[in-house]
Amino acid sequence: MLSPQDIDRLRQGRHGDPFAVLGCHRDVGGQAWVRAFLPGATSVKVVGTPVAKPLGTLVAVHADGVWEGPVALPAGTSAYQLQVTWVDGQTQPLDDPYRFGPLLGEMDAWLLAEGTHLRPFEVLGALPRSHEGVVGTGFAVWAPNAARVSVVGDFNLWDGRRHPMRLRRECGVWELFIPGVAEGARYKFELLGPQGELLPQKADPMARAAELRPATASVVAPMPAPVAPSAARQAANALNAPMSIYEVHLGSWQRKTEDGNRWLNWDELAATLVPYAQGLGFSHIELLPISEHPFDGSWGYQPLGLYASTSRFGDGAGFKR
Repeated sequence: MLSPQDIDRLRQGRHGDPFAVLGCHRDVGGQAWVRAFLPGATSVKVVGTPVAKPLGTLVAVHADGVWEGPVALPAGTSAYQLQVTWVDGQTQPLDDPYRFGPLLGEMDAWLLAEGTHLRPFEVLGALPRSHEGVVGTGFAVWAPNAARVSVVGDFNLWDGRRHPMRLRRECGVWELFIPGVAEGARYKFELLGPQGELLPQKADPMARAAELRPATASVVAPMPAPVAPSAARQAANALNAPMSIYEVHLGSWQRKTEDGNRWLNWDELAATLVPYAQGLGFSHIELLPISEHPFDGSWGYQPLGLYASTSRFGDGAGFKR
């Protein structure tokens, strides 16, 4: 049974170790118990997966949304789903985020702890992926001094109590796999400081996409697929090849005056800027900063999202094209 202290920490959003209490746990007799925090639920049943065999029904142990109950989950099995009925009468199948194992591998955790990881953008941030056979998004952020970190977004009503993360104490990274969260979802991180103080919600410093200013949320986006090297580009970049560089700030080079004076998108820039520079005899184009930044007047020299191309000109897929 959950202790009164754990119940209070969960409903107040102050539990620093949610995996110690949420998900499936077995008592000393081997009986499996499932616990979940689901504000707004009126009924929670547990079923097997992939076959939806009834395993048990949870009981609300606090009106704020703390649920608990014994389930007929065989020993050695951790796969189950929650069938949640909400106050509006709709029933929704949910894969419990707290039944999944860690995301970071031992080598990644070690290198992050050392500060020698050369590709942290591949393991931190928000990465759409399949984890233990379920599709969703893995979130990870380095915050070693935080007392609690949660993922908040449209998918959980921006409620920091709903998805508190697991602390990887060996490297100071907080991580959580949330099933069903897909590319395009908006999110931020909510932190409690070391003294338990609630901090303003934070955009993801490792995000691969972000909202257009003045909105400030990060956006779930995949890692770009590798691009095969081009023989023509390698030849053009040869040390003995002539070079003439056209430097350009994309936001002020041209505008669509007939369409509200908007910026050109990536595809429009490729179709107009490249032949324009070629026609002037330039061999290369140098772009002023294109990382995500909040202030247009900075020309991109005050970036906040070093791994996200600015949304002013479209998404990352357009930039890649």
